[in-house]
Amino acid sequence: MTDGARPVAILGSARIPFARANGAYVEESNQDMLTAALAALIDRFGLRGERLGEVAAGAVLKHSRDWNLTREAVQGAGLDPRTPAYDVQRACGTSLTTTVQVARRIARGEIEAGIAGGVDTVSDAPLALGAKLRRIVLDSARGKNPTARLSPWLRLRPRDLMPSAPTVSEPRTGLSMGEHCERMAKEWRIARGDQDALAYLSHANAAAAWREGFYADLVTPFAGLSADNNVRADTTPEKLAALKPAYDRTPSGTLTAGNSTPLTDGAACVLLASEAWARARGLDVQAYLTHSAVAAVDYAGLAGPAEGLLMAPAYAVPEMLDRAGIRLQNFAVYEIHEAFAAQVLCTLRAWESEAYCRTRLQRPEPLGAIDRARLNPRGGSIAVGHPFAATGARIVGTLAKELALRGSGRGLISICTAGGMGVTAILER
Repeated sequence: MTDGARPVAILGSARIPFARANGAYVEESNQDMLTAALAALIDRFGLRGERLGEVAAGAVLKHSRDWNLTREAVQGAGLDPRTPAYDVQRACGTSLTTTVQVARRIARGEIEAGIAGGVDTVSDAPLALGAKLRRIVLDSARGKNPTARLSPWLRLRPRDLMPSAPTVSEPRTGLSMGEHCERMAKEWRIARGDQDALAYLSHANAAAAWREGFYADLVTPFAGLSADNNVRADTTPEKLAALKPAYDRTPSGTLTAGNSTPLTDGAACVLLASEAWARARGLDVQAYLTHSAVAAVDYAGLAGPAEGLLMAPAYAVPEMLDRAGIRLQNFAVYEIHEAFAAQVLCTLRAWESEAYCRTRLQRPEPLGAIDRARLNPRGGSIAVGHPFAATGARIVGTLAKELALRGSGRGLISICTAGGMGVTAILER
């Protein structure tokens, strides 16, 4: 991944089916799901009892009890318990970030093999105490005698028992990601019909991939579910067009439940290694992770005009392409995370815009258009689902297998995240 560094091989991946929130996995925890995904990968590659260099994973919605989530999952999944592990959280880019971090350690020769992944459950989201109740609990815990421990509770009122539910709003703006993306769609004049068309293609591609058996060796049944349950093989453009706007409920609203990702539970992980480690175990290389980049945008307007919350990949990708010495058109597959269909279309339009590329990206000419037939050929997040921290590993695993089946080629990964960030990578075969 850097000059003089060792190649980093992606050997394969494993995940559990992605499930719509508050459904199949309503009784499962992040630790349950991450442990299951890790165990599936360990069994697939015969790693039970093996001591790996490192495991990195994480979750966005995480209970305080899960402060050492990945390490606990490693100890329950079947690896040698001496395998180190740690947590990462970069919103929707979490498991692409863990993939890059493990890859860099392999590239530098610090470790020979590692696992990267992520997990998230909306069904078991943590609930926080209200500010007053939290203060009462802490004051009581600090009491030095029974009277001091009891007296704070005399301040308790019934309304103080109401917990604070998790929010998906950006702290800086108070707007949800969908509301931010609706603004982007208006700025870039992304039509509702174009968003629905991309969503329809996501479902059609995902349904075809499941029907053809593409996911058979990537997805391990869990908790009674054997396939992603958000994929709508029977959806049509007409059905999508009938849905009402979800964020801007006026006639000008364009984002709907159908052209946005659903709230999803799930976990995914990827096995990475040096070529020597793979050869010693007779394991085939699916692809190589060769480049990555991250970027952030000033979506809150703290230093100048505010930019769209989810536009950071528009910056990260050209930076990465420059380092790789290749053009946007030099890819066999484009895996662009479908947080919303509008986000994908805004990013593509930005790369095609001469004005945007000149003024925002400081480039003499636009990056240009991509071949849309190469976009998310096995379905994207709208259809498959989006457990926030698991999506990156899901995409890496899908793309690596896709390149292995093709026998050659490059794949581009682009993921937008909360907080106005973007995480990107290049895989090559």
